[in-house]
Amino acid sequence: MHRVQLHYTLSRDAGNALIRNPLPELLQAVAEHGSISGAARGLGLSYRHVWGALKRWEEQLGGELIVWGKGQSAQLSEFGTKLLWAERQAQARLAPQIAALHADLERAFAVAFDPDAHVLTLYASHDDALATLRAYAAQPGSAGPLHLDIRFVGSVDAIRALNEGRCTLAGFHTVEHAGADSHTARTCKPLLQPGLHKLIGFAQRTQGLIVPPGNPRGLRTLADVAGTGARFVNRPLGTGTRVLLDDLLAQAGIAGDAVQGYGRHESSHTAVAQAVAAGDADVGLGIELAARARGLDFVPLVHERYHLACLKASLDQPATLALRALLRTPQWQAQLAALPGYAPLHCGDVLSMSTVLPWWQFARRKAARPQHPG
Repeated sequence: MHRVQLHYTLSRDAGNALIRNPLPELLQAVAEHGSISGAARGLGLSYRHVWGALKRWEEQLGGELIVWGKGQSAQLSEFGTKLLWAERQAQARLAPQIAALHADLERAFAVAFDPDAHVLTLYASHDDALATLRAYAAQPGSAGPLHLDIRFVGSVDAIRALNEGRCTLAGFHTVEHAGADSHTARTCKPLLQPGLHKLIGFAQRTQGLIVPPGNPRGLRTLADVAGTGARFVNRPLGTGTRVLLDDLLAQAGIAGDAVQGYGRHESSHTAVAQAVAAGDADVGLGIELAARARGLDFVPLVHERYHLACLKASLDQPATLALRALLRTPQWQAQLAALPGYAPLHCGDVLSMSTVLPWWQFARRKAARPQHPG
């Protein structure tokens, strides 16, 4: 089976052709002019080039493309005619999709040629406010549009991507005043280093129980979830919400296997809410915005901080500075505050990691001994 490979050209004079294929162009030229030489003149190519290209295509495709009768002009073979027909059919059938792809590519590359535009790659724990920020930031502003290339992954994977140089910012969340012996501290502390990493304030958000309308089981705590045998839907290992759940269960003295459905997980807050809305689960842990978006009820459990981490070296890069400036604007903070379960918290400010995440203990320097005359 022969496979199709697509490519595109980026240049000032690329023209308006949507998807070009040199073989159908050659076949069309031969059909129109009735000879290799005529096709070459029509295409602005040499006879030798056209002849050689056709022979190479015949060898690669395993079929004769051009036939000649004695004293007759060159004609397409049946195979060549079907190839040209297939090209026309595909172009006609896929024209709208091809045009949309063409436009998307041109818009994307327009950013690269805009000296006022900035691009930031952000790996982040799933958060609906970040999706709202992406749309808000792309609007032209005083510092030009800011394009956020966001990849939603678990908190652990996000920070690892930052440390491995795969992104400029990492989004993760922690409960306020997490203890040094908490799952949160044990998970994040090995990945972050004061002095190397910097934290940019983003938001405070509320996590809690996502339950059906009216909360029919009367669930108010995780102890209720375990005690009633409610069907729970979890988040995967490596996500910040899974770490949060394990901390809350440990604080309540509840084993994971006491929660029915602890081993079942969904990839995002949205997916958790959808599972509850569809009746596939009775309860899940997630953000309020995901619950409200699907007409579900929400029982708040904890407030947490959502952080944006970067390396110190990138803190003053133009794209990072543009994001920090945008986060500090009253317009963005008002939009963030309008989202259920969110509140601005030190938006755009560079925060002391050892203050916000007080898991490190630094040994005090010993006072210098006074010098006594001998």
